[in-house]
Amino acid sequence: MSPARLALTMRLVEALGLLDEPTLELADTEPATDAVIATVHDAEYVAAVRRAGTSLEPDLLRGLGTEDDPLFLGMHEAAARQLGGSVALADALWTGEITHGVNVAGGMHHAMPGAASGFCVYNDAAAAIRRLLDQGAERVAYLDFDAHHGDGVETIFWADPRVLTVSIHEDGRTLFPGTGASSDVGLPGPAEGTAVNIPVPARTSGAGWLRAVDAVVPALVREHRPQAIVSQHGCDAHGRDPLSNLNVSVDAQCTAQQWAHQLAHEHAEGRWLALGGGGYAVSDVVPLAWSALIAEAAHVPVERGTELPAAWRDLVDGMELDAAHTLGTGEAPFRSWREGYDPADALDRAVQATRRVVFPLWGLDPHLD
Repeated sequence: MSPARLALTMRLVEALGLLDEPTLELADTEPATDAVIATVHDAEYVAAVRRAGTSLEPDLLRGLGTEDDPLFLGMHEAAARQLGGSVALADALWTGEITHGVNVAGGMHHAMPGAASGFCVYNDAAAAIRRLLDQGAERVAYLDFDAHHGDGVETIFWADPRVLTVSIHEDGRTLFPGTGASSDVGLPGPAEGTAVNIPVPARTSGAGWLRAVDAVVPALVREHRPQAIVSQHGCDAHGRDPLSNLNVSVDAQCTAQQWAHQLAHEHAEGRWLALGGGGYAVSDVVPLAWSALIAEAAHVPVERGTELPAAWRDLVDGMELDAAHTLGTGEAPFRSWREGYDPADALDRAVQATRRVVFPLWGLDPHLD
């Protein structure tokens, strides 16, 4: 979670000339109030985060002071600012002030109502969804592309049929947080089927990952008919990321960004809030993926394989970090689910397991396109 990954992202955004685009506005934000944070977190937990970020005394029952969530001065204020940015964008999205919003510092999808988890203190993704609902949205779709299961967001909306949560992630049997099985579909009753999990095998390639997304996400978003789409674009599924076992290229991640964007225009009147998330290859993956995300949201996508500005590469070299030379390679092939199901393929079996349990709950045939 090095701050360098955000700094290098914004420096690359600047070097690519995106800040000069009339379709992009860089906005400041204030830390969210306790009342706003309490829309998705217990008041006692918010008070505990404040105390821990002042006294630096661990509260292990609430996940504060662990290896994943170490204490630091001003922890509450920093996490509240992350959450405040996503909620402010949700407000602007719903009122029509903006069509798309991006918070690359957001996407803290592991935070639970009463505990920190997995580098996440406050769950800005859930708070943004809650704000959209409170503002009048009747249905919101949440798409989580992080290598790790979006367990916190799923937990918060487990019983809420208005929110469709879809998480594609490395199988929990080989990766934190160990959850997100295809059989986890939401609280029985009206919410059953609104929690969707696609646990893909370790070492899944970009082509396989896109195949899994294509096989599940468009059909369910079409049936859900969301009035806004919130997507989390953690880029730790990349093959060079140290905290996952997947092999999803920047090009494949850019394709998923495009798909989320298209779905927002097709089904949600364009309302799209895109968030960051995980990503620990801080110089050669994260800035590339998130610069591309910002460009996509600004309707000025960067061509795949574009050579990165020399000044930015020099900056990275000066920090003694690895610098990529191009934004992807220009290739993101995949085999559509329409081309047939292969029962001998572990990825296809995982995808079909999700389709088999979820699709009938939406009146869809898991064996058809």
